[in-house]
Amino acid sequence: MQIVNGTPVFEGIAIGKIRYFSGGEYRMRQYLVSNVKKETLAFARARTMVRDELSHLCNSAGSRNPELGRSLQRQVALLDGESFASAVESLIVTQKISAAYAVALTRQDMNVTFHGLTDPVARARLRDVREVSDYLIESLGGVNERIDLGDEPVILAADSLDLPDLMEMDHDKILAVITRSGSEISHTAIITKTRGIPSMFGLSPCPEWDGVTAIVDSYSGVVYLSPDEEELKEYTLRKEEDERERNLLLRLREKEDRTLDGKKIELYANIGSLEDLGSVEYYGAGGIGLLRSEFQYLGRDSCPGENELFQAYRHVAQTMGEKPVYIRTADLGAEKQASYLRLDSESNPIMGNRGIRLSLAREEMFRAQLRAIYRASVYGNLALMYPMITSLEEIDEIEEQIRIVKEDLTKNNIPYLDIPTGIMIETPAAVIMASELASRVSFVSLGTNDLTQYTLAMDRQNPALRSRYDSHHPAVLRMIRMVIWAAHQQGKKVTICGELAADTALTAEFLRMGVDALSMVPASILPVRRQLRATDLSRI
Repeated sequence: MQIVNGTPVFEGIAIGKIRYFSGGEYRMRQYLVSNVKKETLAFARARTMVRDELSHLCNSAGSRNPELGRSLQRQVALLDGESFASAVESLIVTQKISAAYAVALTRQDMNVTFHGLTDPVARARLRDVREVSDYLIESLGGVNERIDLGDEPVILAADSLDLPDLMEMDHDKILAVITRSGSEISHTAIITKTRGIPSMFGLSPCPEWDGVTAIVDSYSGVVYLSPDEEELKEYTLRKEEDERERNLLLRLREKEDRTLDGKKIELYANIGSLEDLGSVEYYGAGGIGLLRSEFQYLGRDSCPGENELFQAYRHVAQTMGEKPVYIRTADLGAEKQASYLRLDSESNPIMGNRGIRLSLAREEMFRAQLRAIYRASVYGNLALMYPMITSLEEIDEIEEQIRIVKEDLTKNNIPYLDIPTGIMIETPAAVIMASELASRVSFVSLGTNDLTQYTLAMDRQNPALRSRYDSHHPAVLRMIRMVIWAAHQQGKKVTICGELAADTALTAEFLRMGVDALSMVPASILPVRRQLRATDLSRI
């Protein structure tokens, strides 16, 4: 038996065989295409060949199976149209990748953008794109990028794992995730936490681990490779106890978020894709305190259009009904890069052109998102939230953009509501200006992930600083207290978002500070609810 230590991301116990995934390396090799013209011609030939085959199949089988015939007709139309083909050709030319890989990426972009939509037309369109992509990839002799984890659930091990990788996997087949690189607030970590998948980073997985039976204990940050019978027996019992504990927590899904002495606190969910909506309902969240809209901008070769954004926001609004949904405008830049934005290289991107700064510099992109959100506002209980605010001048610029958007919507007789608008306080500058900033908005949300790293002057993703990075630092907690006090003086409510909101060791402290709401990954809601309901502020 071999014991390997790592850093826990989401707590849990998993027992199973390891599936070593090296898809990231394959993806890198796909960028080394030297003859772009050859790849473009190969795609054109494959497109014609698949189109002819589907047409023949439609003519021969469509009359016997009308439903199949309609599906084939849609797929032929997709190949005849220019939208899908142009997207593939653009990737080949701009990124110098193989035709097969360009098709796989185009399919992946569609899957990321529209996954979770329930509209029958949109679902059929997505299904057609997937099937046509499979035909094209097979015709091109490429490797299908849809990731097959096998018949049985596995412990997924990788050197690194990114968002597109996870989007192509069946999450029900993943018992746990263990990687070398990563952090508690990476995209991978956010997804595993949202889905309740035990996860760790800071290990050194290798191909030799593939197929090896392992135990993942992300409570203590330990992985046991080829465990003996005694360890397997002990952890089987611990896993059963862990599942009983989780089932007990599920009884709290419908319970009220109120302390023993009667103080009401809202518990909201943070989500980063439409696929996460089911988790919001499953864990009994009071609403969505942070909808990260970056999922609509990443993993693609062009900026999403207004209608595409509108469909996603409308779907969220309709799904949540009367429950509030706080949509954060695109927090792009820093580690969340989109190649089509053509951002200048920055020596220190964490301190660079990101968040609201980037949005205000790209007015057309910003207004498209604002229009989409305001259009969707009539379908539910939406609110707007802006990231990385540091000054009153930024709020002035935002209000001007909102004025332009509202005037245009009114002019074109497009209905919308005057929804609440708020800000994310994530920097020491915003903390100092909290009173003035709060006076200009409807609510305040504390982004503790960035606030902590900016306060400590430490990169939160730097592994060399892991032992020194203290999210409970007195300076961080003092800043949170200052913001709550300042916002309440202006009559505005405060929500704490980020990792600290889910930290049950701080729940009572936040309640003493007077916070109005806590927003966290869905799987953390029930442990915090249990802690909250056991707290008596009159005795503290």
